[in-house]
Amino acid sequence: MTIFLIVLLTALVFEYINGFHDAANAIATVVSTKVLTPRQAIWLAVFFNLIGALAGTAVAKTISGGLVESGVVTTITIFSALMGAIIWNLLTWWLGLPSSSSHALIGGLCGAAMATAKGDWTVLIWSSVDAKGHAIGLWPKVVLPMFSSPIIGFFGGALLMFILLIFIHRLTPRVVNGVFGKLQLASAALMGYSHGSNDAQKTMGIIALALFTGTKAGAFENLPSWASFLRISEFKDIPLWVVIVCALTMAAGTAAGGWRIIRTMGHKMVRLQPVHGFAAETTAAIIIHGASTLGIPVSTTHVISTSIMGVGAMKRFGAVKWGIVERILWAWVLTLPVCGFLGYAIEKVCQHFGMQ
Repeated sequence: MTIFLIVLLTALVFEYINGFHDAANAIATVVSTKVLTPRQAIWLAVFFNLIGALAGTAVAKTISGGLVESGVVTTITIFSALMGAIIWNLLTWWLGLPSSSSHALIGGLCGAAMATAKGDWTVLIWSSVDAKGHAIGLWPKVVLPMFSSPIIGFFGGALLMFILLIFIHRLTPRVVNGVFGKLQLASAALMGYSHGSNDAQKTMGIIALALFTGTKAGAFENLPSWASFLRISEFKDIPLWVVIVCALTMAAGTAAGGWRIIRTMGHKMVRLQPVHGFAAETTAAIIIHGASTLGIPVSTTHVISTSIMGVGAMKRFGAVKWGIVERILWAWVLTLPVCGFLGYAIEKVCQHFGMQ
C-alpha cells in the first residue's frame, strides 16, 4: 500500500508538471498576439483545461491497457516510467523546449516494462485489436500519429491561413486585428479544452493501471470497506475520483504557468498577429479533439508547434526562425528513446535494491 501511495503521488507530480510544461500549448499564441495578458491567458487555460479533462476517458484507456502487456506491469514499473518522464520534462522545461509529455510518459512506460520483463520486447503491444475490434498498440496509437499529426498541423495551419488571407486581404490591419482579437478568445478556449481532453487523460490511465496492478497483487485486500474505491478488477471505466483528481492537478499546474516554453513558442519561433494565432489555435484544437475522440494520446506540443510553423510559413517562409525549430525537432526525436532509457534504467536500479 505504501508503494502504491508513492506511485500515486509521483503520478500527480507528473500531472502537475505536465500542466505547467504544456501550458504554453494552449496560451502561447494568445499571449504573443497580446489579445490577453499572461495572467488572463493562464486562467482561461486553467478553466478550459479542467472542462476538457472531465470530458472523456478514451485516451486514458489507451494508456492503461493498450500499449504494454498489463500482466507484466508492477507498481515499480509505473513509478520508473513516471520518474523517467518527470526528469525529461523538467530538463526540457529548463531549456525552454516544448517537448511532448505524452511521448515522455509512453517512452518511460515502454522502457520500464521491458526492464521488468528482463528485456523481453514482446511485452510491448506493437499492433493489435481489442475486444470491440478497435486498433490498439504503439503503431496505430503512438508512432503513426507522431509523424502524421505534425504534418497535418503544419499543412492544416498553412491552408487555414491561406483561406483567411483570401477574405481579409482588402481589410485594414486595424479591422483584422480587432475582429480576430475577439475570435482568438474562442480559439484559445477551444485549444485549452482540447488540450485538457487529451493530456490530463494520460495520467488518469497511468493511475488506473496502478490501481489494477495493486488489485491484482493483493495490495488492497486488507483495506477497510470505505477504501474499496481503490480496487479495479478490469479496464472498462476510469474511476470518477481519478478523473477529478487528475483534472484538478493539471489545472493547478497550468495555473503555475510555463514562461520559458511560452517565450519559445509565442515569441522566438515566429512573430504572430491575432489572425495567425486564431489560425494556429483552431487548427491544433480540431486535430487534438479528433485524436481524443479516437483515444489517441497525440502530442499536443507537436500539433500546436507545427500549426504555428505552418501559419508562419504562409505569412512568409523566412518569418519562421528555423534555427529554433531545429532545436525543437531534436527534442521531439529524442523524447521517446531517452525516456525509454530512463524508465529502463530507473527500473533496473529499483530491482537492484530489491524493490518489486
